[in-house]
Amino acid sequence: MTDLPSADWPGDIGPIFLTEDEIRRRVAELGAEISRDYAGQDLILIGVLTGVFIFMADLMRAMTIPVTVDFLALSRYGPSEQTHGVVRLTKDLDVAIAGRHVLFVEDIIDTGFTTRFIMHTLRLREPASCRVCTLLNRSRRRIIDIELDYVGFDMPDYYVVGYGLDHDERYRNLPYLVRFDPDQLKQD
Repeated sequence: MTDLPSADWPGDIGPIFLTEDEIRRRVAELGAEISRDYAGQDLILIGVLTGVFIFMADLMRAMTIPVTVDFLALSRYGPSEQTHGVVRLTKDLDVAIAGRHVLFVEDIIDTGFTTRFIMHTLRLREPASCRVCTLLNRSRRRIIDIELDYVGFDMPDYYVVGYGLDHDERYRNLPYLVRFDPDQLKQD
């Protein structure tokens, strides 16, 4: 990891976890692999708003096959992260997936609870296949065993922001992933 290239960002973000170039190279590799695996098939990419939108757009542009895209939106509520709360669908798919090949694209997978909910929901709609692609795999936090078909990077158990990932809707626009410690937020 290196220091941030600019002092323009607040002091609550730390060293870079993945640079723009590292992300770009790995996304290109994933796009090529997925294109080979799904050549000649009717593929739909499905993501959960909002964090995945940058990764999904870059992944789709790295693919050399025709794809369809759709999004879900979820709400999670409950007393704490430790109790994992309840997942509720707030925006459903706009296209039918029955008989089609589905690739669920996620920005980060850690405990597996949300991914299990989504995969169960998608499989009930009888797609031809249903697989998972994630940019970040934080397996140290895994509680539910999830089969991951395409993984960008394995990561340690710490919080990152940038490249679509946020803290209180901030930092999504960083072009790299940077370590973030919410306990270090500056007091105004």
